[in-house]
Amino acid sequence: MSKPFIDVAAGLILKPDGALLLGQRPADKPWPGWWELPGGKIEPGETVLQALARELKEELDIEVTRATPWVTYVHEYPKNIVRLAFCKVTEWNGNPTGLEGQNLAWVNPLAPIDVGPLLPATEPPLRWLKLPNQYLITSIGNPGNLSAYLDQLNSALDRGVRLVQFREPAWPAAEQTTSLRHAFEQVLSSCRAAGAQCLVNSIHPHTWWEQADGVHLRARDMQNFNCNTLPKHCLCGASVHNQAELKQAKDANADFVVIGHVCPTPSHLGENAMGWDQFAALAAQAGRPAFAIGGQSPKTIETAQTHGAHGIAAIRGLLP
Repeated sequence: MSKPFIDVAAGLILKPDGALLLGQRPADKPWPGWWELPGGKIEPGETVLQALARELKEELDIEVTRATPWVTYVHEYPKNIVRLAFCKVTEWNGNPTGLEGQNLAWVNPLAPIDVGPLLPATEPPLRWLKLPNQYLITSIGNPGNLSAYLDQLNSALDRGVRLVQFREPAWPAAEQTTSLRHAFEQVLSSCRAAGAQCLVNSIHPHTWWEQADGVHLRARDMQNFNCNTLPKHCLCGASVHNQAELKQAKDANADFVVIGHVCPTPSHLGENAMGWDQFAALAAQAGRPAFAIGGQSPKTIETAQTHGAHGIAAIRGLLP
């Protein structure tokens, strides 16, 4: 017999300092005593954000004034299957109060959580929150540009960029054995000094992936690859342009996806951009954080997040 399927809206209620609200399930509900993100079942005729606002009013006595869709994730429990539409709640009126008698706790999602046990479906979004919302992709081009590019990179890191992809497909073939590795090591050194993570595009040698913080897979490299084969500390991203590639990224167990190109960009001259509606449709099916790429910069982060993005990825738009 098939398990019941339940649609749920769940809120990541975040203070400006990044603190996240968790609630403890009451004794009269399934999984009593376990900690979770507030929210509840989506009723017929409700949108996700409508259901979330209603549930948080009923559960916590707060009125949501700003919420954005984030990741939709399916989790199978022993007795049912739950599709959780996670949303970030960043503005509200009132002081969260446990109207159902539940305990509440503000936690730092970037540090070990000091309450528990956590409901199994609560663990993935806590992991995803650690992912930066700006993803810089290098475009040095050749050895002669390295010094000037490192100055730009260091300025971007000083301004808060904490996730970088080393990607240099245009590097002169004759220079790849020595100068390309030198460029990679210089970029990695700058990231390390700033406390940023550096991924390596899958066009580059596998041995570099683990030396850095993981790999970013091109669409052609996703087939027959499982990101779970990487060391535990490594991140795995994947580039997605359509439905078929999204399926490949999910099959590969990528930690996040980069979807685009969303808006017109010089790197794709003459190619039609997918636009925000198509981006939102793919992001809603990703089951993991999605970055928007193509015509992106810090000025577009808010727009991207209203369409379900975790953040933005850019080659030029994140450089000073």
